Amino acid sequence: MESEDTRLDNETAQFTEHRPTLFQVAYRMLGSVADTEDVLQEVWLAWASCTRDDVQNPRAYLIRTTVNESLRRLGRAYRRREAYVGPWLPEPLIDAEPDASDPAVRADEVSMALLVVLETLSPLERAVFILRETFGYDYTEIARILNRTPAAVRQLARRARNHVRERRPRFDADPSVRKEATRRFLAAALGGDLDALLATLAPDVTLWTDGGGVVRAALQVISGRDKVGRLLTSLVAKGDFSGLTVSEVEVNGDPGAVFREDDDVYGVMVLELASDGEHVQNIYGVVNPDKLGDVEI
Repeated sequence: MESEDTRLDNETAQFTEHRPTLFQVAYRMLGSVADTEDVLQEVWLAWASCTRDDVQNPRAYLIRTTVNESLRRLGRAYRRREAYVGPWLPEPLIDAEPDASDPAVRADEVSMALLVVLETLSPLERAVFILRETFGYDYTEIARILNRTPAAVRQLARRARNHVRERRPRFDADPSVRKEATRRFLAAALGGDLDALLATLAPDVTLWTDGGGVVRAALQVISGRDKVGRLLTSLVAKGDFSGLTVSEVEVNGDPGAVFREDDDVYGVMVLELASDGEHVQNIYGVVNPDKLGDVEI
């Protein structure tokens, strides 16, 4: 007969094996590392206390529990974000990589740009989109996870997929091209060279800055090459950034940078390129210190 210690060791080993995938699911649902960790804690408690005779497939059970716990929290999170000061951005993941043990996970399905679009879906649409487009689940499997009919899941998937495609056409630039575009942008922006900066920006570029009302940041999304360029150069001209160090990193799978002042993280920036592969289409800047506590270089 299996001892209690052996049972706990087996449960811990199985949970640890699947934890990277569970993190990817919950983070894509919630866009918050702190909330994701809370979800995984609840999933572990449910896993440790469930009756093993009722669990035929541990991975399926763990993912279903993660999705449902994330859905339970997502409605409250959406309501909190309605009162958020300024644009809300996901908590950045530095050097984000898909779970190597799960080949179904797409690296670009965790990008800042996509997570921003997913915020406009309903909780159920978001869950279906993530399970279908990122993890490759079929409609029958998703229906079992969400306790819906396959027909209802197909409708949710179609609606979510069309919504995402309208707002974010897929474009994959070569990583070396993206890094070079990021370096050109950073050099022009930090150097205060307006003409050089404008040359790096797409005509309809957008700038998102998330300060959460904690630090100064634009309270609206800024759109247009001229407005974005002049705002960035004016900020550099007015501020003393001589003490900042800049580290090039991957942020949610896209090229970006971490700005530090001494040992403190000042902000994280991530860029998305336009379809020409040369100009910056979207700039996302997270400066809310509440979202930077887990950033390490």
